[in-house]
Amino acid sequence: MKNHYRTTISISLAYLFLCLFITYVSSQSLIRQITDDVNTNLKEEEPYVQKHQEISSRHYNVSHSKTVTGMRNRRPSTYSYKIETNVVDKFETRPFTVGGYNWILHVYLNGNTKDGGAGYVSLYVEIDKSDTDVWRFDAFNTMWGFSKVLPVDTFKDPKNGYLYNGEHCEFGVDVIIPTPFEESETFSISSSSDKYTWTIQNFSTLFKDVYSPVISLGGKKWILSVAPDGSGSGRGKYVSMFLQLYTNQRRAYEYIYVRAMFRVLNQQKLSNREGELRNWYGRTYVWGIVDLISFDDLRDSSKGFLVDDTLMVEVQLEAISTTKYFP
Repeated sequence: MKNHYRTTISISLAYLFLCLFITYVSSQSLIRQITDDVNTNLKEEEPYVQKHQEISSRHYNVSHSKTVTGMRNRRPSTYSYKIETNVVDKFETRPFTVGGYNWILHVYLNGNTKDGGAGYVSLYVEIDKSDTDVWRFDAFNTMWGFSKVLPVDTFKDPKNGYLYNGEHCEFGVDVIIPTPFEESETFSISSSSDKYTWTIQNFSTLFKDVYSPVISLGGKKWILSVAPDGSGSGRGKYVSMFLQLYTNQRRAYEYIYVRAMFRVLNQQKLSNREGELRNWYGRTYVWGIVDLISFDDLRDSSKGFLVDDTLMVEVQLEAISTTKYFP
């Protein structure tokens, strides 16, 4: 695989040597490495608590020094993470192994606001929680990094070269062993116009969730479902609709970003009722909209949503992410 390294900003932590890199376009293959003062007194941190959220990026207050200081030239050597979109601003890589430990790189393009990083690019590296015999990394502090790596305005200014080919950027991490990285991944988001229209007859007789056949959208297999009695906060008041990722459509550590439009089609050619879905499919493999259309609007025959006891719904995929892993 051909490496595409440009001049880069990095971060290092002393004792256990870590470098985080932001690549930018230059005629020279150099790395600007940002280092933190190794004599900084560490403040007592809150215990690390695993939280399950709809996106994969963490939001913990993890950096002992929020702003990086100092620069020197150095090449990244452990892992590369190339991002080919700016639609979302929080990312995490798959686990990669260095020095006998497993690591994950976290990127916040608009800063980790919960760690004081608003207005900056924030970078963190996380160790696998079973690897606990390392300086600073233990069962309670599994992730360290910097919330203020680079001002967002500097990062997004085209003349500074951190963004190239429109919205592409690249990050990297160097952990302990300064050898060329052997693993990497590229994350991108593609637009889509795939859609599926589903006609549900005898709708008023349904008392349980109904499921569509397996459908194909954006190169993945899905199942669309409708809850006639509503779900969650919409139960008893709204019809709810969900899009479920079918089995074996992602790797165990992969997160898939989806933007889709849900619609209840108006059969009198009036305005449709619609809602937008923006979520990550990973640990959670089904997402939906619980308040898509109210019972009152659905049962009002003059509004044209339920005709001859037939409901027509549609899901249109607008964008979906793809992650390529090397090797």
